[in-house]
Amino acid sequence: MIFRGPYPDVEIPEVSLTDFIFNSIGAFKDKTALIDGPTGRAYTYAEFESGVRRVAAGLAKRGFKKGDVFAIFSTNCPEYAIIFHAVAMLGGINTTLNPLYTAEEAAFQLNDAAAKFLIAAPMTSDKARAAAKESKVEEVFVFGESDGATPFAELLESDGEVPPVEIDPRNDLVVLPYSSGTTGLPKGVMLTHRNLVANMCQMDGLDYFHRDDTLLCVLPLFHIYGLVVVLNMGLHLGTTIVTMPRFDVEQFLALIQKYRVTLSHIVPPIVLKLAKDPIVDNYDLSSLRMIFSGAAPLGPELSRECMQRIGCGIRQGYGMTETSPVTHSSPADPAKMKLGSVGTPAPNTECKLVDPATEAELGPNQEGEVCVRGPQNMKGYLNNREATARTIDADGWLHTGDIGYADEDGHFFIVDRVKELIKYKGFQVAPAELEAVLLTHPAVADAAVIPCRDDEAGEVPKAFIVTKLDTSAEAIMEYVASRVAPHKKIREVEFIAQIPKSISGKILRRVLVEKERAKHAATEVV
Repeated sequence: MIFRGPYPDVEIPEVSLTDFIFNSIGAFKDKTALIDGPTGRAYTYAEFESGVRRVAAGLAKRGFKKGDVFAIFSTNCPEYAIIFHAVAMLGGINTTLNPLYTAEEAAFQLNDAAAKFLIAAPMTSDKARAAAKESKVEEVFVFGESDGATPFAELLESDGEVPPVEIDPRNDLVVLPYSSGTTGLPKGVMLTHRNLVANMCQMDGLDYFHRDDTLLCVLPLFHIYGLVVVLNMGLHLGTTIVTMPRFDVEQFLALIQKYRVTLSHIVPPIVLKLAKDPIVDNYDLSSLRMIFSGAAPLGPELSRECMQRIGCGIRQGYGMTETSPVTHSSPADPAKMKLGSVGTPAPNTECKLVDPATEAELGPNQEGEVCVRGPQNMKGYLNNREATARTIDADGWLHTGDIGYADEDGHFFIVDRVKELIKYKGFQVAPAELEAVLLTHPAVADAAVIPCRDDEAGEVPKAFIVTKLDTSAEAIMEYVASRVAPHKKIREVEFIAQIPKSISGKILRRVLVEKERAKHAATEVV
């Protein structure tokens, strides 16, 4: 059975992403577009557009051209939007890096994406230069100033004369974020101009938010949720966007109060803070009209508790990097929402549920793998036809790796995952990547990593270790922590005699997951 939402299909213009946004903002160029929350530094829409054109011209004079890749290795700031659209205007491809990556993790992405230029925040500039040395990056820029990097301000000094570039929205890439997909190591997700424009038009049809909204962008812009749903959608609609460089609960609350924020897109761990942290009572959050939660499931009890405390609504959505990202959303009308549900399929989106074992299509109230088809589906994984074929079948259905069901009204609920990824505070952690690190430890003979439930983070990585030399759980965790970004750290270690594997040698993580769940269930009963 194919499920569709209650929304009419929307028209998707054949236009580049930057032209799509510039075409939207002509009527409100004097309005404030972007504010750096901590400093108050701001750009109007006219200043944003002028900055994009000047930076694009500056990059073109340095030899950056259509099809070249530009890496952004930075925390959130207003200039992130300017460099992103300058690259897009030239037909270039943005690849966004997690600012918490180590130099080694950054170098992997720079090489895999074949990045030509790189820009960093001052806090990431040392790692950026180290990573650039291990890649073919020709020049490193920095927002502000840092030794050994070209100041971003130099790009703004151009005349703004951008060379004409023909962009094919359906085929030309605009962004290359990295995702582990349904399994394995991070892969470049090829998203075209049309993918993003389509998803923004679909969000228009969902009545996401409005021109008079002030958004707080605490979600990191390297992540598709922050990049498209908050930044680009906010610019398209003419909102005012307040950026935060990283999440800090006190600063988050203070910025809502200071700028009279009406809407904030967050993840379930922040919803938990809003529901339970005593410090919330110290701030005036009365301007907050709506919270939008995504990137991980949010239960009905926590939703209700947060709404009652803050006095605003909560909408949920669902999607993934590979779908640009939105595929489902709860309704704008609170009377039609179902707490705990991610809502119905977006406009122009088909959805079905299939039995993971047999691929048979399922009906309402039957749990199966969620599959989606629509114009927001990625072009594929960069240089990885095998992984692309595993994810998008011959009929164009993208297999999400998530288990869910649709009720009799077509509202979807996500209950589990087929895929092996760990979702730590909404961020993807690939077990295979951590296992590869663990196997370099001199005391480790074999290893497997699984998700372990956690009230605050949702899931945390737990390692099962077979040793060949004496070691401790603390030593193992410290070893991994020094080699990966903080969200990937191993939080728990258990030593076992043997890792369960199939005849072909594949780790049977499901066996370990079920063992872990049974242990927790027994503890809860006691």
